[in-house]
This record gives sequence, structure tokens and C-alpha cells, in this order.
Amino acid sequence: MMDNSSNLSINCGKDNVVDSHMYPTAYSVFFIIGFPANCLSLYVAYLLVLKGNTVAVYLINLSVSDLLYTITLPVWIELAFRRQVDDTLCGLIAVVMHNSFYVGSGLLCCISVDRYLAVVYPFYFQQVREVRTAVAVGALVWGIEIMVHAALLAHSGALDSFSARRLCEERMPMGRADATVAIVRVVLGFLLPFFLMAFCFQQIMKSLRNSPSLEATARSKIRNLLLLLLLTYMVAFTPYQVVMLLRAVLEPPENCTQALLLRDYYMVFVATTTINSVADPIIYCLMSESAQTELKAKLLKRRVTPRQLWFSSRATATTSTS
Repeated sequence: MMDNSSNLSINCGKDNVVDSHMYPTAYSVFFIIGFPANCLSLYVAYLLVLKGNTVAVYLINLSVSDLLYTITLPVWIELAFRRQVDDTLCGLIAVVMHNSFYVGSGLLCCISVDRYLAVVYPFYFQQVREVRTAVAVGALVWGIEIMVHAALLAHSGALDSFSARRLCEERMPMGRADATVAIVRVVLGFLLPFFLMAFCFQQIMKSLRNSPSLEATARSKIRNLLLLLLLTYMVAFTPYQVVMLLRAVLEPPENCTQALLLRDYYMVFVATTTINSVADPIIYCLMSESAQTELKAKLLKRRVTPRQLWFSSRATATTSTS
């Protein structure tokens, strides 16, 4: 059942200046870069899966998750321009956005754990790191996230009135039920994955330092990549999660003063989370040496020189006249 404070969500008397000015530009840029990058990432990950690459299974799931979010960006742009959007579509894109946040976090954890097992315990856990296991784990991540998200929507009352309640419009101030949902999302969807990834990366670096077979250049390359991954995750999600937690603590049940103070920051940081959907394909696929090798191999395989084209055309002509 929805709490009464949700009825106060219409607004606290503030124009949506930040999102109406920032969202169209930011989301247009993110869409133009993110859509082709995630499509290419999906293709590269598929090529790597064919070669038995376990991590590529998680990358396929991550690319699908990021693509789902990316294709909702034009709808967010429409909303920023104050154009009419169907209530059901409105709720659907809000669900896709939050699912992308937390499915992505779960998949990044899977990738971190896989790398941790591969580097720290290279002679163990072989069955855990098989492609079929990765497929099952990826499906499990999607299933758990969908079930948890459905439970949170039911708790806030949004599931009972999905089409009637405009989930894509930010409610001010946040009600008690929504505050509970926000806290659960921060703890399970952000803090837990962050600490797990940080632990895995720290253990990987410790193992690499103690590995005499690796050159300093190789160690430096791996260290820089791990730091980039963790830093990207923090930059994309930490500000949003912090402000959402502040809202959950300070706004309920009817604190318009706090809602007005936090709203602009919150809306800006909602937009900056999209950085992750753009950065994921670039870091995990397009910067990967194995991915670059696959792409070069495909491009070289399909490249036809003028000389080859000339001989091919002559052969075709000869065949047709004989």
C-alpha cells in the first residue's frame, strides 16, 4: 500500500530547470556514443564467447543491460522537453533504468570475482569459470534483480498501480516507503558490489606483485586498468547513491525544505550515472587486447584489396562466358 506522503510528489514548488536544460544535451551525447559502442561491444563479446572466453558471457549480459538503458534515453529527452509520454511507457523506462543500474553492478561483481579466481587461484575453480557456469550465473543475476526490484516496487505501492503512477517523474518529497526502497538499493545495489569489487581488485594486485613471471610493464598495465574500472564505477554511481541516501534520510515524510535543497543535485547525478553505460563497452571490450585482436582479425578477414577485386571480377566474367 502506498503511503500518504506519495501524494505530495507533484512538486514542492520548484521548476525543473536543471533537467530541462541539462538532460536533452547530456542524454543526446550519451546516446550518440553509447548506442554504437554497446552494439560493437555486444558483437565483440559474442566473438570472444565463441572462443570459450568466460568473461565475455558477462560482457554480453552487461552490453544488453547497457543497451536497454541507452535506448530509453530518447524518452528521457522527450520528458525533459515536457512532451507527453504514455504512463505505461513512463513506468517501463523507469524500471529499465533502475534494472540497468543494479544488473550492471551485479555483472561487474561477476567479472571481478572471475578475474580474482583466475589470477589468485589459477589452478582451482576451473568448473566455476566455464562458459556454461557463466551463462547460468548471468541468468541468475537477471532473475534476482528482477525479483528484488518487483518486491521493492510492491513495497512502495508502485506495482499495484504501475500504469497509473508515473514512475519516471521524481516525487518530492520522498515518502517513507520510497525511502526504504532507496536505502535497500544503496546497500544491496551499490555498497555491497563496491566492497566486493574493491576486495577482488586488491587481492589481484597483491597476487600480481608476488608474481615473478610478470614484467613491471605488464603489472602496471593491469593495475591501471583495474584502477580505471573501479574509478569509473565510483564516479558514475557514488554521487547519485549518496544524494539518494540523503534524500531517504532527510525528506520523509513532508520535508519540502530538504527536498528543494537536494533536488538539483539529485537530478544532475541521475544523468551522470549514464557515464557507466558509455564507459563499460569502451573499457571492457574496446580497450581489451583480446577484443582488439578479434576485431582486427575480422577486419583483415573481410578486407578485399583492389587487386583481389580485379581478379575476382575477371574470374566471374570468364565463368559467365564459358
